Amino acid sequence: MSRLPRFGDYRYVGTRPDMVFYDCDDEEQFEELKARIEEDGLVVRNQVQTFSPDEPFEARNRGFRPA
Repeated sequence: MSRLPRFGDYRYVGTRPDMVFYDCDDEEQFEELKARIEEDGLVVRNQVQTFSPDEPFEARNRGFRPA
C-alpha cells in the first residue's frame, strides 16, 4: 500500500486544478498522482485535497471525479 508522505492516513487524494481524485491503493493511479504532484508542484501550491470520511462518495460530494 503506497501513500504520500504528508497524506499517509488518506487513501483518496484529490487534485484541485482538475477536480480529480486518486485511489492511493491502486498502484497505477498512485504513480499518476505522484508524477502530477512532482511535475506541477501541487503540494507546495496547496492544490491537493483529502476527504473526511476518506471515501469516494465524499470526494464526489465535493465535486471531484475519479481518475
